[in-house]
Amino acid sequence: MDDMNNTVKYLPRKAIDDHDEGQFGCTLVELRDLMELRSMEAVQKIEECYGDVEGLCTRLKTSPVEGLSGNPVDLERRHHVFGENSIPPKKAKTFIQLVWEALQDVTLIILEIAALISLGLSFYKPPGGDDEVCGTVTGGEDEGESEAGWIEGVAILVSVICVVLVTAFNDWSKEKQFRGLQNRIEQEQKFTVIRGGQVIQIPVAELVVGDIAQVKYGDLLPADGVLIHGNDLKIDESSLTGESDHVKKGQGRDPLLLSGTHVMEGSGRMVVTAVGVNSQTGIIFTLLGSGEEEEKKNKKQDGAVENRNKAKAQDGAAMEMQPLKSDEAADDATEKKKTNVPKKEKSVLQGKLTKLAVQIGKAGLVMSAITVIILILYFVIDTFWVQQRPWLTECTPIYIQYFVKFFIVGVTVLVVAVPEGLPLAVTISLAYSVKKMMKDNNLVRHLDACETMGNATAICSDKTGTLTMNRMTVVQAYLADRHYKMIPDPESIPDNIMDRLVAGVAVNSAYTTKILPPEKEGGLPRHVGNKTECALLGFILALKKDYQAIRNEIPEEKLFKVYTFNSARKSMSTVLKNPDGSFRMFSKGASEIVLKKCSKILNSKGEVKDLKIRDRDDLVKKVIEPMASEGLRTICMAFREFEVDSDVDWDNENDVLSDLTCIAVVGIEDPVRPEVPEAIKKCQRAGITVRMVTGDNINTARAIATKCGILQAGDDFLCLEGKQFNKRIRNAKGEIEQERIDKIWPRLRVLARSSPTDKHTLVKGIIDSTVLERKQVVAVTGDGTNDGPALKKADVGFAMGIAGTDVAKEASDIILTDDNFTSIVKAVMWGRNVYDSISKFLQFQLTVNVVAVIVAFTGACITQDSPLKAVQMLWVNLIMDTFASLALATEPPTEALLLRKPYGRNKPLISRTMMKNILGHAVYQLVVVFTLLFAGEKIFDIDSGRNAPLHSPPSEHYTIVFNTFVMMQLFNEVNARKIHGERNVFDGIFNNIIFCTIVLGTFIVQIIIVQFGGKPFSCTKLTADQWLWCIFLGMGTLIWGQMIATIPTSQLTFLKEAGLGTQKEEIPEDELEEDIEEIDHAERELRHGQILWFRGLNRIQTQLRVVNAFRSSLYEGLEKPESRSSIHNFMTHPEFRIEDSDTHIPLIDESGDEEAPTKRDTSPGLSLNENNNAVDSGIHLTINTSKSATSSTPGSPLHSLETSL
Repeated sequence: MDDMNNTVKYLPRKAIDDHDEGQFGCTLVELRDLMELRSMEAVQKIEECYGDVEGLCTRLKTSPVEGLSGNPVDLERRHHVFGENSIPPKKAKTFIQLVWEALQDVTLIILEIAALISLGLSFYKPPGGDDEVCGTVTGGEDEGESEAGWIEGVAILVSVICVVLVTAFNDWSKEKQFRGLQNRIEQEQKFTVIRGGQVIQIPVAELVVGDIAQVKYGDLLPADGVLIHGNDLKIDESSLTGESDHVKKGQGRDPLLLSGTHVMEGSGRMVVTAVGVNSQTGIIFTLLGSGEEEEKKNKKQDGAVENRNKAKAQDGAAMEMQPLKSDEAADDATEKKKTNVPKKEKSVLQGKLTKLAVQIGKAGLVMSAITVIILILYFVIDTFWVQQRPWLTECTPIYIQYFVKFFIVGVTVLVVAVPEGLPLAVTISLAYSVKKMMKDNNLVRHLDACETMGNATAICSDKTGTLTMNRMTVVQAYLADRHYKMIPDPESIPDNIMDRLVAGVAVNSAYTTKILPPEKEGGLPRHVGNKTECALLGFILALKKDYQAIRNEIPEEKLFKVYTFNSARKSMSTVLKNPDGSFRMFSKGASEIVLKKCSKILNSKGEVKDLKIRDRDDLVKKVIEPMASEGLRTICMAFREFEVDSDVDWDNENDVLSDLTCIAVVGIEDPVRPEVPEAIKKCQRAGITVRMVTGDNINTARAIATKCGILQAGDDFLCLEGKQFNKRIRNAKGEIEQERIDKIWPRLRVLARSSPTDKHTLVKGIIDSTVLERKQVVAVTGDGTNDGPALKKADVGFAMGIAGTDVAKEASDIILTDDNFTSIVKAVMWGRNVYDSISKFLQFQLTVNVVAVIVAFTGACITQDSPLKAVQMLWVNLIMDTFASLALATEPPTEALLLRKPYGRNKPLISRTMMKNILGHAVYQLVVVFTLLFAGEKIFDIDSGRNAPLHSPPSEHYTIVFNTFVMMQLFNEVNARKIHGERNVFDGIFNNIIFCTIVLGTFIVQIIIVQFGGKPFSCTKLTADQWLWCIFLGMGTLIWGQMIATIPTSQLTFLKEAGLGTQKEEIPEDELEEDIEEIDHAERELRHGQILWFRGLNRIQTQLRVVNAFRSSLYEGLEKPESRSSIHNFMTHPEFRIEDSDTHIPLIDESGDEEAPTKRDTSPGLSLNENNNAVDSGIHLTINTSKSATSSTPGSPLHSLETSL
């Protein structure tokens, strides 16, 4: 019941709100019920209760034209009565929880247990006080030393605590960074509303019930509302209903707009009726339980999986519905194959690292096991065989203490061998890069995109706004039979042409597009809205006419019908009804498309004359092509008159848009950004192919591509139009063939007049291609709604921050906040830098690993004791894991990164050069350590530390070994800064403050440990001479590094690479099949959406205990909900028919709790209601690490119930 209260508390608080709600003509519950209806039921309900939408506006005290007054008191009251437009975020993990998670590390747990046993046993004294009985094993101790036996146990525990705290702190700061990033993304999301008659943009969270919001193509609706007036509005509701067809909206057919759905076409205005937890998306989130009570249910999941995903778990509330393990799917194997499409590993780097870490871990495990076995065998043979001692019961604890000591040595070998710093290094490096990339105008939404970008081999870029400035101006025009090379003199244009031109531009463009006076004096006028339309409005202003006067005369409500612009039409038309009952239609669009529909043209006197096919071809050759070859975008404007009694079928678009009369053709210039040619040159140098994909005509595209440097004189490259491209890649049956694409894409540089489908086909074709020896990694830019599929398909999708629609931003991985191509080049630099940082860290870490493991192992086998003690090993581990990952992962990028080719998907993490460095340095370090170990006492003339008894005091000998070892690591850290065989390892070292601080800090701590560490660290004070020798031997690694760099890698044929990506043959068959037969997204989404809803709702319907509590508060005083349609209608698939609640429905719970633990791979974020004991056994809502469709945190799922599948 406690859990239910969690849901109920968002419902009307009757006691408080009666008074306030009385001020509005409708209550929260009424509005919520209204939004649950669909299509005609909603129309009837609005008519019954409110008369019409305007009646609803009156009750909500808002004006459909002027909007709310914007009075803060009124807004506050609306917040209070109807709720705020946000969903309470899930609580962040506390520091204590993070500490607890860090403690789950298996090796640490083993160490803790061993330390506790060692601690307990150190207090045990064999009876009789005669130590001789138990053999020489304990001899050589004086009283004070035997007292200090407990120190080692305590020291290990303390160092474990240090490691845990450092890890937890890192996780905590990382989570904080993510939340900050998430908030930043949310604050950037704004929506257009009308307040006090002014059109303004406000942050989504400030929307209130009663706001009049303007809805346009590409928006992601942030709240529920009722349509006041719409033009050709089509909505994609698949994120809520699972139905992939776009739903047409209109006042007479289906006026309800739901939050979380996408506007795919058209525009309109709506009155907001539900926000936050009361909107449809909010209700779902409440049912899914965004409350923290549910989280506890899910807490017990597998720690290892959690740690692996932790790096990305916080990255957006990317709720990925994983294959629903439904009974139907289990019955039918083929069905299962379709549903269970495995998600390809998104991040190339993550895959390589995981594999590498596992390999190293296995090797470490074997080594540590062998170490322990050898130590124990040696001890047993020596004591009971060679010395022939009996096993005395009173000596058992002492023997056990030895075994525990050996065990601890084994575990420390393992601790050093397992590179748990790898995930940390990746995370730090990515988080650091993401933070810095913000300054370079890259808002990264998915962490792994940052690193994938470094491997990019191809960029498919839009033209407008990315390569060009997106500041459009009309520079040429053809009207009244003349081709003007500059803006014509208004006097020279006949009046009736001028009137039609002005009216056509003013009315036949979105009313949200306008030109405002400049913000600063002497600045350029501000362009708001669609930039092409702004250019036309600017043209009208240049002709000394005022478009606003006409808009005031014909407000948007008076437009009879609007055919809005979309990528299929490539034109926009508006129909006006004249007072006498006749109609006039204005059209504008891509010149060659609109001209084909023209049969007449206005001549120099402004009279209508016929436009023959020959005249049209002349016009194309003499006007349109010359304009296009100068890089101008050509737009044709036309009109058509309809007689009073003409019977027009307005839905038959082809008939309506024919027999037009051409008014004018204009050439619009969009200058190339000055910095773009240089950026493209950098890309080409870096081995990245830039392709331009644009909707413009081929001549314009070719001209701009040449200016940018994508095409160069004498190159043998292809420029294709969408139609030709499609002809070439399809076979006789019209199916796309990969072989055909493979013949085209390597030479293709410009794809013009392309539709979003063409873009998607091209991107998919390049990614799936196997023609070249390395697989392509493709980045794509997009700003329009229909770029969504291409952005999702691409390895990295860039959305435009300024011109991009919400839908494009949702589908993208990185948002370019300045819409500029040069920012993409910066992203490439950062991506390569991440890759290099990880490689630097690996080179350093693996050298330490190899040396430490071999030293511990051989030392243990020869001297029965590891020369590096457990606590010392943990310190080395801390240096090389945590600190080194911080130091090496935060190197800033340099331009030099752009001088090499991309690594590609299959390039191993550890190149042969790195392997040479690792093995070379390992040899030097091992020679030094073993020389010191076996001849150190002679060189320094000190007592030998070998074969010391159990609790003997620390020796100078072993202290020197330990100190020299650490010094060598410190200097080797400097060597590790370069991985491509460069000689100058100090290059740019002072640019990285973090690196210098860490190296210096480690050195100071090392001095403290050696001079004052004493017994816990098994150290004793060293003299100045000894210190100098240690430092000298350490610095030797720098000189040795230069010697290694001299050996050419090509000579060392025995070196192998390591850390390869997943090879093709390793991918399971069914995963490869996914590429061959990619299931239609919509179909899959539909199936998942339905199963999810079907189960979710049936859970509510069937388990009456829970539902009654829920209903009693939800529908107080209203009729029972069964009499109305359910929250959403379903398409009746045979498997998903909703039958009576008695029939057996495979409930989530029924997969049984025994099964639950095996499926603990979900993230703790979203389980379902507590009372229903569904421990994530049926619906897997995982936080998806790959591309998600959401940008929001669990805190604001409002903008994002897009269940990307």
